[in-house]
Amino acid sequence: MKKNIRLVLLGELLLFVIVFTLLIVGGSYGLSAVAWFLDLPSLLIIIMILIPGLMIMGEWKDFTKAFSVGIKDYRLLELKNIIEAVDAAQKLTVFAALFAIIISGVLILGHIDDLSMIGPNLAVCFLSGLYAVIIEFFLLPLRLNAERKMNEEMDMEDE
Repeated sequence: MKKNIRLVLLGELLLFVIVFTLLIVGGSYGLSAVAWFLDLPSLLIIIMILIPGLMIMGEWKDFTKAFSVGIKDYRLLELKNIIEAVDAAQKLTVFAALFAIIISGVLILGHIDDLSMIGPNLAVCFLSGLYAVIIEFFLLPLRLNAERKMNEEMDMEDE
């Protein structure tokens, strides 16, 4: 059975939005709390490390192919390269988030004299980690799909 990875990712996005909405609406803060989870600089740091990092390593082309595994047919070597590219993206995402968290932490400690700002700044500091978790949430099915397809290809070669 061919699985369309794009539908899987869309389903994951829908699941994420529903769970996030239930958590926010179910809390005592209401929908106004959604703004607390938006921090463009943190997201940009992760993206500005992830995409150029993949390009520098020569993995960008294979990474983009991960979105069409199961739709297009790939040879065994191509699938292996796709898995390695997604693995590199996962690692870069974690490293980028750690980088952003450390930079934010240093900036917070640099302004520790204003105690009223520590809480909000610390919350923003953790958003990079949240964004990394969300990105990993979408990278994992890409990797699993490519690994499953590679195993199917290896199984067909054995027969």
